[in-house]
Amino acid sequence: MQMNYFVAGTNDRDAATRFYDAIFGRFGIQQAAKTERMTYWLGDGFAFAVAEPFDGEPATNGNGTMIGFNVGDPRTVEEIFKLAIELGGADEGRPGQRGPYYSAYVRDLDHNKICFAA
Repeated sequence: MQMNYFVAGTNDRDAATRFYDAIFGRFGIQQAAKTERMTYWLGDGFAFAVAEPFDGEPATNGNGTMIGFNVGDPRTVEEIFKLAIELGGADEGRPGQRGPYYSAYVRDLDHNKICFAA
């Protein structure tokens, strides 16, 4: 089995799109599509989107929910962590060795928790 896609809810799609454009752009990943309420990115073996909730209610982050991205190596973990903070993300765990992974944690602009790991 393979993960198909992940959708993160947002209350400000323009801001969320700028945030993820900058993060994904570092890996050469560009937007794949944009609809009335969603923006999509497609990478090698994954799909990711930010979306305004279909039910019209405010987007909320899930307690215990986390999005993990393998970014290749520890130096890139540090660079992407720094970029995410500069873009307005919040520090949830500075880069460091955690078990078998070198990882860092941030909250995006809608408080979704993200892990960048190598």
